[in-house]
Amino acid sequence: MVQPIDHIEVRGGNVNNLKNIDVDIPLNKFVAISGPSGSGKSSLAMGILYAEGSRRYLDALSTYTRRRIAQNKKSQVQSVKHIPSALALRQRPSIPSERSTVGSLTEAFNVVRLIFSRLGSVVCPNGHRIPPTISIAQKMDLSGDDMGMITCPTCGVRFMANGAEDFSFNSTGACPTCKGLGVVRELDESKLIGDENLTIDQGVVASWHLPGRNFMPKVVATLGVRTDVPYKDLTDQEKDIVLHGKKQTHPVNISSGTGRVFHMDNALYENAYAAVEDSLESVTSERSIARINQFYHFSTCPTCHGSRLNPERLKQLVGGKNIAEVADMQLNDLAKWEADTKAALPDDMASLAKILFTELDDNLRPLLELGLEYLSLSRSGNTLSTGELQRIQLARTLRTETTGVLYVLDEPSIGLHPDNIHGLINVFRQLIAQGNSLVVVDHEVDIISAADWVIEIGPGSGAEGGQVIAQGTPKQLVDSPKSLIGPFISGHSDILQTKHAAKKPTGQSTHVKINDHFNLHNVDATFPDNKVTAITGFSGAGKTSLIIDSLVPAIQARKKQKKLPKHVSELTTDLQDVVSVDASPVGKNARSTLATYTNIMNALRHMFANLPESKAKGYGIAYFSYNNKQGACPNCGGLGNITLDIQYLPDMEEVCPVCHGTRYKDEIQQIKWRGYSIVDLLNLSVEEAIPVFKDVPRIEHQLKQLKEVGLAYLHLGESTPNLSGGEAQRLKLVSHLTKKQAGTLFVFDEPSIGLHPLDVQTLLQIIDRLRISGATILIITHDVDLMLNADYLIDMGPRGGAAGGKIVADGEPLKLVTQPNSLTVQYLAKHWQKFGKPEN
Repeated sequence: MVQPIDHIEVRGGNVNNLKNIDVDIPLNKFVAISGPSGSGKSSLAMGILYAEGSRRYLDALSTYTRRRIAQNKKSQVQSVKHIPSALALRQRPSIPSERSTVGSLTEAFNVVRLIFSRLGSVVCPNGHRIPPTISIAQKMDLSGDDMGMITCPTCGVRFMANGAEDFSFNSTGACPTCKGLGVVRELDESKLIGDENLTIDQGVVASWHLPGRNFMPKVVATLGVRTDVPYKDLTDQEKDIVLHGKKQTHPVNISSGTGRVFHMDNALYENAYAAVEDSLESVTSERSIARINQFYHFSTCPTCHGSRLNPERLKQLVGGKNIAEVADMQLNDLAKWEADTKAALPDDMASLAKILFTELDDNLRPLLELGLEYLSLSRSGNTLSTGELQRIQLARTLRTETTGVLYVLDEPSIGLHPDNIHGLINVFRQLIAQGNSLVVVDHEVDIISAADWVIEIGPGSGAEGGQVIAQGTPKQLVDSPKSLIGPFISGHSDILQTKHAAKKPTGQSTHVKINDHFNLHNVDATFPDNKVTAITGFSGAGKTSLIIDSLVPAIQARKKQKKLPKHVSELTTDLQDVVSVDASPVGKNARSTLATYTNIMNALRHMFANLPESKAKGYGIAYFSYNNKQGACPNCGGLGNITLDIQYLPDMEEVCPVCHGTRYKDEIQQIKWRGYSIVDLLNLSVEEAIPVFKDVPRIEHQLKQLKEVGLAYLHLGESTPNLSGGEAQRLKLVSHLTKKQAGTLFVFDEPSIGLHPLDVQTLLQIIDRLRISGATILIITHDVDLMLNADYLIDMGPRGGAAGGKIVADGEPLKLVTQPNSLTVQYLAKHWQKFGKPEN
């Protein structure tokens, strides 16, 4: 008898730092992968399981189809057997476009549009309202010239009723003024011209810094405008030419950076306004659009008032509301609208209404279970947090009711309040019940405790990780001496960190008052200076509105002696600077490394350029950079690898056969400093490099800082965009650790993303060092360990959206847990009790 296959078999996994691991992943189970930051968890989950599961599924498709789908390359693994087709929900979903809303992302608005077209109270061209009937709904399903054509029973006019497409702001229902964006943009002249004390040659015209406009000062000079005097001293005529000069071509001589002069017979002049407007017409990337948008002032569209829809579409009502009013409702309020609608419809429409609203309910149910009840369908997609976007992805996945699929989720607990974790686990169970397999990379102890099976990768990070150190049920891990997560599951770990006294506690505080901003209304908040304050609450409770949108820009405005943001009515503080720290990737491309992000690379280049052999050969500092043609391998351009397009097969990436991955020309590698080439040094880990540079203070100092934040295992040439969220966060903090920070506010936004509980303890030590140096620290967090270790806690709530926006608890965490008067503090008290600590 053939034994049923009940696991995925991975043999010889070598992706990134994985050390030839062999592991079995149970099928049709909820499997959690745990381990320290940078240990190799995502390499197993995403680099092997998802990459191989999705690649093999695509292999079953036609060649024609495969050529049009981005495919994963084959993983560095000897064999993977019995793997189902795989789908992944990544830690950092892509940011939706400005045309996306919660309604369009979840597809719930599609159903609402259909409801309005079939159950709506129609208005004829003469203004007569026609109640909904089954006859009108049936006419919407006709074909040809009769589709949607109805006759007004009052005036007899025959007209076409609105179909579902007519209620789409991305189609025929779009507002004619804003084209469905809900906002209009106007060029802001104050942003076109910078400091008027500067000259045109010094770059006073900000819009001429856009790509392709750097030669405009030369062109405007041929028009008689002085470019070497302060802008404020130009005549009105000269300023008019700068701002509104005619677009036409002129002959001009332009000097290059090397001193060569190029003559252009037809250099097109673009005034300060045209430079922005023309740039906007030609750009396509989101990044370029965002850069150009800095020159615009955005305001709510005066025609649609932000609804994005043609006002004519708002005449049609369902349940007494127009479609914009329904889209603005919180998701948890739509049930009442549904009930009101059904009650008002004629009996013969009950079946149709039941079908349509059942579809809407099925769409909304997972969103509500995942704690997104405070969102509205009209909420812009690009204003959602990472956690909100990931939960929307998860809700859509659940609604598809697939079976036989491997779902790989990377940190799905991001942005979730402890109360929402139970809803997330329920969603996991539903996925399993539908006949799927689930692999979750996460550090949330409650999620790991709820798993059917746990695989731990470790024992350390980078080269010190990449091994399976423990696996089994959560209970088995509690009993395993090798398990790192076991003590946190059992509650035996000591979660409170020892705090050191600050040198000179100020005893002062920062006070901010917000009038009206989203769901904040007359909110007063006070934060103790030179302390660590945790800002807590449900998603949508107002944490970001209070700190990121209000306090931070208010302090920045005060420093620049500008007006406070309109919604901030009061600010009392001695803080002068703000440093924001998040877990977003470090560096923009594969050329960014640990050495280039710090100043180590610059120091190395000068060190090698100053060697006698380098001077003899004429090798300046440019020769020791793989980003310059003088030093970069000519075959790969300094990338260290090459990519081959193999048509319908996945692109093949391989190590450059010329430089063998070193990025440099061979002759550059022949230059040695104390027996090391620059490539040899970049291959060293931070730990290995410290003794090598023991008498080079400017490099040794930075290496020791990297070690102090727990990054000693990283190599100097390591690509920074590939670092985990926790690694990126610690790297950003390195430059701040040895400076005096009095008067500086550090804002950490969800700093525990990607961090194992042991990594959280390291982060707390770093935060304490900042506090000792005089800094004031605010942590926006859902992590109960961070909350308990804070000096002060401000809890926003009581829920999210309209049910939030208030400070429901504030004080010292260990005093608040004795009388928990908010849901967050109740979970905090339970956590404190779990770890066997008596209430204070």
